[in-house]
Amino acid sequence: MVTLVQTITDHIDDVNCCAFSSTYLASCSLDKTIRLYLLKDFSELPFSPLKGHSYGVHSCCFSSCGKFLASSSTDGTTMLWNPQTGEKLAVLRQPSESPVRVCRFSPDTEYLVSGAADGTVALWDVRWKKLRRTSSVKDGSVIACDFSPGGNYFVTGSTSGELTVWDCQMKCLLNEKTAHDLGVTCCVFSPQPIKGGTDDYRFQSFLMASCGQDNKIIFWNLSCSGYDLRMKYSLNHHTAPVLSCCFSSDGHILVSGSVDKSIIIWDSINGIPFHILTQHKRYVTACAFAPDLPLIATGSMDKTVNVWRVESKNSAKSLGLRNKAMWKIEELKSNTESTCVGVPDEFLCPITREIMTDPVIASDGYSYEREAIENWINTKKRTSPMTNMPLETTLITRNRTLKMAIDRWIDSPQVLQMTKHHH
Repeated sequence: MVTLVQTITDHIDDVNCCAFSSTYLASCSLDKTIRLYLLKDFSELPFSPLKGHSYGVHSCCFSSCGKFLASSSTDGTTMLWNPQTGEKLAVLRQPSESPVRVCRFSPDTEYLVSGAADGTVALWDVRWKKLRRTSSVKDGSVIACDFSPGGNYFVTGSTSGELTVWDCQMKCLLNEKTAHDLGVTCCVFSPQPIKGGTDDYRFQSFLMASCGQDNKIIFWNLSCSGYDLRMKYSLNHHTAPVLSCCFSSDGHILVSGSVDKSIIIWDSINGIPFHILTQHKRYVTACAFAPDLPLIATGSMDKTVNVWRVESKNSAKSLGLRNKAMWKIEELKSNTESTCVGVPDEFLCPITREIMTDPVIASDGYSYEREAIENWINTKKRTSPMTNMPLETTLITRNRTLKMAIDRWIDSPQVLQMTKHHH
């Protein structure tokens, strides 16, 4: 289940970025401000909005300790703030004075990276609030950046489509020149390492996701040294450029936002979409996952920030698993001895690839999960998800026969025996 719990309408221009700490939600906008809200009730802090930038603010992020908030702007600066008081702590001017498009803290808060429209990358010492090193990419603007969870390297993405891996001495370790056609828009690391190997983050490999103007989200395996970047798989459900993506704290869920105005919540382990959300009226420019709570924030060119509650995959209720039947299927999938049982393909929604709990028939003759096909139609896709042919009508009809068949299969002795065996 994904529930909309709050819509924030305080910004007066496009929302460009959202960020969480364990206590606050921050959002920044083309209206030149950063706004701060308490997570417990989403009330705006008394000193919010933070004002100091002379042009639109493109990016904002919290340090992992929560002591610092950084914001970057077209005015060529990255500012450091105290999120508890709203005090401006430092103004870090990009050496080239080019518009700054993105900023990110290292996991230990020792460094802050800022990337600019002219391709320059600046590495700042947070403690001393001074420039440590600078370099640049050969082509395009730097508009994406993230540190590895180990903190020994970071990745930048540019409008030329390149992903570049750097160490903290600003040495270029790797350059993937054709990661995304038409440009990278975002890159983020999963907080959890790829299974296997040492417990030391500095010597582990990580999963990274990037998205771009080619409508794709690509998953990559990046080695502990940063010298090897291998594509794992690509997700192609969005129908327009993907502008933002983020991982949950356990790495099991990925959220993406797109020019197609939709937000997709994915099973990042298997690359399967759980939910498609279509409440924003314009491009979805930002998404962020809270570190300690099952909350997602999404920002849009419609000037709003939506906050969603997502039921954790590891809690008593599972994301996308709406009832007992869904639990049984998940248990069967995770049981390596149960692969002979299998889920009949006709019980799976063609859009979500989840077992259907409320199957309906569309005018193309195919059955879908009600919520999935309604979301599909509401995003103005008046074509069949299966045939790409125009739908004669958007009317849908409940498929009671299929529902009964699914329920019978779920309660069959074979399935019950397998789920009991798994426990």
